[in-house]
Amino acid sequence: METNHALASLSALGQDTRLDVFRLLVKAGTDGMLAGEIGQALDVRQNTLSANLSILLNAGLVRNQREGRAIRYFADMDGMRALLAFLMEDCCGGRPELCQPVINEIACVC
Repeated sequence: METNHALASLSALGQDTRLDVFRLLVKAGTDGMLAGEIGQALDVRQNTLSANLSILLNAGLVRNQREGRAIRYFADMDGMRALLAFLMEDCCGGRPELCQPVINEIACVC
């Protein structure tokens, strides 16, 4: 991942509504959520949500799938893994055992 892409991803998550959307989609897992469902769950107006979803999409943190007239959104875990890998690229100065607690914390246990 390039530095500019990492900055875009971090910037996208640096706003409370977008962070809430991303976390909600992580919880939704592989089922994802329709845009309307996200708006209802977070009590966010449609036009505001649309703009925030676009930013998350451009940052590579969510992906979408059209279902007729509706759009379903999913957390893009590959994008998040790439961001985390970028952040931890030079972790621990060659002592991977120091990184293990962080890896254990972020590993999915589902």
